[in-house]
Amino acid sequence: MLRLPWFALVFPLVLLLAAGGCGSSPGNFALSATPSSVAVTAGATAQISITATAVSGFGQPVTVTVSGLAAGVTASPATLTLTPGTAGTVTLSAAGSAPAGTGTASLLAVSGSLSHELVIPVAVAVAPPPPPPLAPDFSLSVSPATETITAGGSGSSIAVLATPANGFAGTVAVAITGLPSGVTAAPASLSLAAGVAQTLTLTAGSSAVAGTASVTLTASSGSLSHTATLGLTVSPAPTAAPTPSAGPDVLTYHYDNFRDGLNSHETVLSPFTVNSTSFGLLGIYPVDGKVDAQPLYVGGLNLPSGTANVLYVATENDSVYALDARTGRQYWKTSVLGAGETPSDARGCNQIVPEIGITATPVIDRAQGAHSAIFLVGMTEDASGGYHQRLHALDLTTGAELAGSPAEIQASFPGNGENSTAGRVIFDPAQYVARAGLLLLNSKIYMGFSSHCDIAPYTGWMMGYSEAALTQASVLDLTPNGSDGSIWMAGYGIAADAGGNIYVLDANGTLDSTFNGAGFPNGMDFGNAMLKISTGGGGLAVSDFFEPYNTVQESLGDQDLGAGGAMLLPDLPDNAGAVHQLMIGAGKDGNIYVGDRNNLGKFNGSAPSNGNVYQELVNALPNGAWSGPAYFNSTVYYAGVNDVLKAYTITNAKLSLLPTSQSATRFPYPGSTPSVSSDGNAGGIVWALESGTSAPAVLHAFDATDLSNELYNSNQAPNGRDAFGPGNKFLTPAVSNGMVFVGTPSGVAVFGLLSR
Repeated sequence: MLRLPWFALVFPLVLLLAAGGCGSSPGNFALSATPSSVAVTAGATAQISITATAVSGFGQPVTVTVSGLAAGVTASPATLTLTPGTAGTVTLSAAGSAPAGTGTASLLAVSGSLSHELVIPVAVAVAPPPPPPLAPDFSLSVSPATETITAGGSGSSIAVLATPANGFAGTVAVAITGLPSGVTAAPASLSLAAGVAQTLTLTAGSSAVAGTASVTLTASSGSLSHTATLGLTVSPAPTAAPTPSAGPDVLTYHYDNFRDGLNSHETVLSPFTVNSTSFGLLGIYPVDGKVDAQPLYVGGLNLPSGTANVLYVATENDSVYALDARTGRQYWKTSVLGAGETPSDARGCNQIVPEIGITATPVIDRAQGAHSAIFLVGMTEDASGGYHQRLHALDLTTGAELAGSPAEIQASFPGNGENSTAGRVIFDPAQYVARAGLLLLNSKIYMGFSSHCDIAPYTGWMMGYSEAALTQASVLDLTPNGSDGSIWMAGYGIAADAGGNIYVLDANGTLDSTFNGAGFPNGMDFGNAMLKISTGGGGLAVSDFFEPYNTVQESLGDQDLGAGGAMLLPDLPDNAGAVHQLMIGAGKDGNIYVGDRNNLGKFNGSAPSNGNVYQELVNALPNGAWSGPAYFNSTVYYAGVNDVLKAYTITNAKLSLLPTSQSATRFPYPGSTPSVSSDGNAGGIVWALESGTSAPAVLHAFDATDLSNELYNSNQAPNGRDAFGPGNKFLTPAVSNGMVFVGTPSGVAVFGLLSR
């Protein structure tokens, strides 16, 4: 074995120790800062991000001290400890009194025996003095900025607004100059509160000269003055075609409270004059929204500009128009929106889109007020998202709201049904729309409310208001202890007889399971019913009803009777000389029901039949009815969904079991609600509208004595001469004075004799 001398073993150890074999070098760190120079304004702050970066495995904390700052500048924190690789932040603050100049910030970083220093330039700037406060002022605007009016008429309302600035709170006087000859402004001058708009209406006299003008509005408040300009166009008054007569008024849905759809005083249109050669589209009068309400007509009305035949059109944009029936000239337009309001949104339902305003057909009373009145219900939404239903009464000649108008529609009724509190059902205006045509009966306006689709909670509301004071006179809930049961009837009008009784078809809803000794439901819930409602004593109460034997199943299956409208028939004798007072209606189940208005039959669910009703035509409308009937010369006319128009002849106070004539044309959803024009009992024409919303609308005219004889349709003329745009499902044609009026999604189409 080789033995080494001792010094041979010791010498390598000494070398190892000398080389640091018992430990490693402590390493080092580098110091950096961002930004590399700082600018700070007196009275403000700036930040420096400082980082210690490890070198050769360095891992010890580093303490950084900030010093050497210029006068008025401080650091926070003045000392901070960094972990290598993790930045720290120092905020430099310059006092408001710090002098302008350039200094430094010295950053001394120490860790054990290691130290590094970084000097950063720091520039201090003095902030400029704040600008002097701006003087109070305002700006002036008009909306719309252009206006077109017709000689002899008035324009729409113009909003004039003084918008305050810099705390302005004064009153602004506005003068109007530059009006052309014959044009006046109402009011002639304005006094505006800052931020509150006022409206201005321009009227052109019948002698006003056609042309354009720049109208200047000059606003003054103390030494302040600003102007706004309105571009005005005056159009010449149209030359109205001569009319042989004013024609009969159309003051309510389907002409009268029986809702028979018959104008028997039409002396211009006849089966001999209505054809594609001599009859066609006269024009389309534009309005600002969808027309779901039937147009109304007043002949020979005395307006400020003279006597005229006037067409009244209500829109889902909450507007009402008075238009010349022959020319479309606008006499007035009124919006029933409140300040800051819009029409209601569709409420999550696709039935009335894209907005809900005026849906139900208004009603006119020529004996009410100084110049006659039109009554309507408008739905609106306010700026806070609240919904309103209001009854309005407008002057027929000017469109101005009458005294007491509008009236906010609010109601409650005894019951524990949907949306009830403490034994009373509460009417929530957001959940309803007035869809059925309004009824004027014995100086009261009656309205019924439907739901938005079947979106709960809702029940079946009917209300009556005094037409003179617009105060609520009566309220009835048709399902007060249940649910559903609304009144919509495809927009058909609420019917009434001369005895003051009201008739409707109620939609699917609760029918109580128990009945009292008189055969009435114990909870007074009448869902899916044919109803007779008494107005005796000023109140509303169900006095008789009919329910199909399978009404509960129909309601559960959404096969409601109230999908269609109810029409009253004239007194009809049978072969024994007995006189019958009847009503007729149909809904989704496809059966036509004829009810005896003096004994509707109530409910008999014990057998699969409806023997308790006066007459039933089973499956007469196999796809159901989302529409209503019309009547002429002992004949009832019906057009169901995807079905032909059918005529049922009445003999001995009974409808024929099968149609006695029918059209070749089929009417898509929602079917058609016809109307009839005639000269007495002669010259009957049945008018029906193809109005599915996904296809062009078509107006049809049929010989009332033989529906297979089509006299005219708006597709017959060459080159699309009579085309009038897409359909609109609620509408029924209105006929008077040789003209046929049809609502559209954006106006009213007017048909008549082309050479008249």
